[in-house]
Amino acid sequence: MPSITEISCKPYKDQRPGTAGLRKKVTVFQQPHYLETFVQSILNTVDLPANATLVVGGDGRYYNREAIQTVLSMAAANSIGHVIVGQGGLLSTPAAANLIQKKGAQLGLLLTASHNPGGPDGDFGVKFNMENGGQAPEHLTEAVYQASRNIDSYKLADIPAIDLDRSGTVNAGDMTIEVVDPVADYAELMESLFDFAAIRAMLAGGTRVHFDALNAATGPYAQTIICDMLGAPADSVANTVPLEDFGGLHPDPNPADAPHLVELAMSDAAPDLIAASDGDGDRNMILGRGLVVSPGDSLAIILQHVRCAPGYASGVPGVARSMPTSRAVDQVAADLGLPCYETPTGWRYFSNLLSAGRIGLCGEESFGTSSSHAAEKDGLWAVLFWLNMMAATGQPVADLVHSHWSRYGRTFFQRRDFFIPDTDSAQQLMSELTAAVPAMAGRSAAGFTVNEADVFNYLDPVDGSESDNQGIRIHLDNGGRICVRLSGTGTSGATLRMYLDRHTTDADEFGLSPDDALAPIAATGAELARITEITGLTAPTTII
Repeated sequence: MPSITEISCKPYKDQRPGTAGLRKKVTVFQQPHYLETFVQSILNTVDLPANATLVVGGDGRYYNREAIQTVLSMAAANSIGHVIVGQGGLLSTPAAANLIQKKGAQLGLLLTASHNPGGPDGDFGVKFNMENGGQAPEHLTEAVYQASRNIDSYKLADIPAIDLDRSGTVNAGDMTIEVVDPVADYAELMESLFDFAAIRAMLAGGTRVHFDALNAATGPYAQTIICDMLGAPADSVANTVPLEDFGGLHPDPNPADAPHLVELAMSDAAPDLIAASDGDGDRNMILGRGLVVSPGDSLAIILQHVRCAPGYASGVPGVARSMPTSRAVDQVAADLGLPCYETPTGWRYFSNLLSAGRIGLCGEESFGTSSSHAAEKDGLWAVLFWLNMMAATGQPVADLVHSHWSRYGRTFFQRRDFFIPDTDSAQQLMSELTAAVPAMAGRSAAGFTVNEADVFNYLDPVDGSESDNQGIRIHLDNGGRICVRLSGTGTSGATLRMYLDRHTTDADEFGLSPDDALAPIAATGAELARITEITGLTAPTTII
């Protein structure tokens, strides 16, 4: 039996999880006791049964392997009975969610900072998922934070380092550690949802696809599914070897951080489908010849064609989008007579709706889309759905998008990020804008008048929990909408996010760029929020 040591420690005061776990610089997690106090706070708070099963994996970033060994030692010391860990320390977030459900695990610890940069000077993170596979609810993450503020010790078991690169089962005292192929169960699930035979035939017929894993966790999954199972040529996938620093790439699949994919889409050599996923495999970007598909359009078009995939032949009971996400899917849901829920940012809000059977499809503006197959967003799943739609309709990406606009109109969407190094200035801006909301209706700014404005508060229809102050919504007299909130995924400073959308059925406008279509609304939002006056910023840091 391994010896167990209880190590005294002082609490850290900065371990409040954000929208998807605790994210900090690698150097922060490398501080003495830092990782251990947070993990112990989770184990002390979550009500686990005796000999519980735990799923552990990460996105392969720097510090991943060392952190997993620490987690295994702590699991053995805290009477965990069975740990399932991805070979090589790898598990994409959706694959982990699937394993939690399939193996009946009570808890998952996912070592990832998602789309944040990697490497010794990059970011690291820990999030914990519950037995439904989804992220812990807000009340539980808050309880973990409170526990972390008072913790005075953690437990370690003296077990040998586990060979993460060799699949199989080993024992560490009374705890069994099972190192599993991270891809197999997930690939089996995807094959049950999509018409692989039709996709194979389409690819054999000359349809070309280019998937970029950005040297992150999705690489082995894409290699197995797109090349080995669907028969795409080997050069259909790129950057498939997970690297600790992502090979210098920023593992965030969006036009600003993956401009090489936009360049490919606009070139004469553009394949029929171009796609990418992020660090832990839960985000996606879809591009076609000559265009980038906005996340809101992607969600809407998947809903429009949802029955084409065998796993969704009976349709879905409803759909949900996060509050900042464009309202494109609202048009399709209304046409199909389906409920469309608007939730705060954060996948955990979708998890309740999915588990309760109220929705079967959901998505958010930050390039996240998924369905009832998992309680997490799923980047590769979205790519496979687009391939399935292409195979079922005979249309490439660009034609699917233009057909959608012709039927439902186009919803222009853009996110403008303002990085504010001084967090106090960011908080001041949000506080003053929030205070102005009650009197904002009727106010004019930059040529538009505010019809209505509110602070978005959410009442969960499943469990009755309330989430207040989830951002500000401003509706203008031209039908445009402005949403403003502070991001919860950064590790330094603060990022103010301004989301813009406007729907039109005027076909003469469909060819406008989002910049041209939304620039007037952006000026209104900047004036109402007093961005320049409070922060000194005269332009966004990033436009997506």
